[in-house]
Amino acid sequence: MPRLKWFLIGAASLLALGFFTSLILVIGARGFSAREQPTVLERIAARSARSLAMPTEAKARTNPTANSPEVIAEGLAHWADHCAACHGNNGSGDTEMGKHMYPPAPDMRQAATQDLTDGELFYIIQNGIRLTGMPGWGNGTSHDEQDSWKLVRFIRHLPNLSASEEQQMKELNPKSPDELKEEQEEQQFLKGDQPNEQTKHDHH
Repeated sequence: MPRLKWFLIGAASLLALGFFTSLILVIGARGFSAREQPTVLERIAARSARSLAMPTEAKARTNPTANSPEVIAEGLAHWADHCAACHGNNGSGDTEMGKHMYPPAPDMRQAATQDLTDGELFYIIQNGIRLTGMPGWGNGTSHDEQDSWKLVRFIRHLPNLSASEEQQMKELNPKSPDELKEEQEEQQFLKGDQPNEQTKHDHH
C-alpha cells in the first residue's frame, strides 16, 4: 500500500509538471499579449488554480443575508455603481473594459459562475483573483462583508434580471465628465435656460 501511495503521488506530480510545462510553452509561443483569447489549457489552469487556492471553509460559508427583494435591490445598486463597468449591468461582461481584460470578464449568468457556492462568490468578491482584472474589495469591516453578501444575492438574480431593473441600473451607473455635462445641458434646455457664456462669445 505505501508503494502504491507513493506511485500515485509521483504520477500526479509528473502530470502536473507536464501540464505546467505545456502551459509555459504555449505562453512562450504566443507571448504575453492581453489581446489574445485564453487557450483551453490556460482556462483549465486558471480554474484549477482558483479552486486549489480557495480555502475549504470559504467554500462552505452560507449567506447570512435574506433572499428578499430589498436585499437584491441593495445588491443591484451596489453592482451598478461598482461592478458594471467591467461586468455590465446584466452580468454579461460585454463592456469595453470587460472585453479587453485577460482573461475577459466572464458572463456571470452562466454555469461557470452560477455553479460556485455562495461562499466561493463571497471569497472572490472580498479577495479578488490573482493574474486577472478582478480586484479584492474587502476592507475587513462587517458593513463591507454585508455588502458583499448582498452582491452574492444579486449575482444569483442576474439570470432573471428584468428590463426595468436594467434600465434602473443605467441611472445608477457612474457618469463620465462628458456625460454629466451633456445631462446638465439637456436639463438647462428643458428649463428654457440659455448657455450664457457661449452665447456672449458668439455675439462678440
